[in-house]
Formats: sequence, C-alpha cells, structure tokens
Amino acid sequence: MKFTETKLCGAFVVELEPVADERGFFARTWCEREFEEHGLRTRFVQCSVSFNLKRGTLRGMHYQRDPYGEVKLVRCTRGALYDVIIDLRSDSPTCTQHVAVVLTPDNGKMMYVPKGFAHGFQTLEDNSELFYQISEFYRPEHAAGVAWNDPTFGVEWPVAERIMSERDRTLPRWRGESLRGGHAQ
Repeated sequence: MKFTETKLCGAFVVELEPVADERGFFARTWCEREFEEHGLRTRFVQCSVSFNLKRGTLRGMHYQRDPYGEVKLVRCTRGALYDVIIDLRSDSPTCTQHVAVVLTPDNGKMMYVPKGFAHGFQTLEDNSELFYQISEFYRPEHAAGVAWNDPTFGVEWPVAERIMSERDRTLPRWRGESLRGGHAQ
C-alpha cells in the first residue's frame, strides 16, 4: 500500500498497489504492520457499508464525540464518491480545513480519517457503495455532526442536486468546539 499524508496532519490517502496478471489483480486493503509503521491506529472493532441508490446522495458531516471518537478507514467498493474530511481539532494548525478525494474501485484509493475529524461524502454515480472500518463501537448518544454547507469549511460539493436525510440537512453549524485535543491518531 502507498500512504500519502494530506495537508491535514494525521489524515492519509491510502492507495492499493495491485499485483496484476492475465487473471486480474491481487492487492492488500489492510495491513496492521504497514499502518503501524505510519503511526496510524490499527484496531478496528466494526465494519459497515453505506449503499446509495442515486447520484447526488450526500451523507455527512458526521463524527462521534469523545470519549468514543472514531478513526475510520473508508473505501469505495462500487460507483464513485466525493469523500470529504474536516479537521475539527482546536489545537491543530489545520483546524476547520478540509480535504476531498474522489474514491472509486478503479483508483484503489482509501481515506484514513483520524479522531477529531468530521466525515461525509457525495455520490457521483448511481448505486455507489462505501465500506468502512471503524475503531469504536457506534454509540448513538455520542453521534454528532456539523452542517455540510457550513461556510466555515468552504466545501464545494460537485453535484448540485442533493439527496439527504432530514438529520443531515439540519445538522448545526460548527461552533468552534473541539472534538479532542492532540494530534495523535
């Protein structure tokens, strides 16, 4: 796997390094040793799938409050996604900045989302699917989010037509609260 740190400290784009032949290819999507070599969290306790019927579906910007802040590793397994992360760590020099990456099965990119970040995505094709590895168990009482269109973050979503849940449509603007301190994953 190839690890490229984004402009947001601790957030990485991880790319597959396929070994190909006439049958297709083989590639690792997870290796505890390689993630540890980059100082990244390697304990994942649950995996989830988000399937989205229509192009333009927007989910986010979600996070889980401490003490159950999550690290996520996300990968598109079908279709195409515009994947967005926002640094909400008040002590980070990149607090309120975002990174967006197009994830597809063909480009083999994954997004490593550290604790203290909000995460969301918009589908670029019908029938798109995202696979998550998550470091903490889901705790509904700690689930939170920030508005997808909060001008503080300046995210430019690529598809004008947006299909959203009422919950995501009404998430509050960011009020400057930190999700956690420190830069460690």
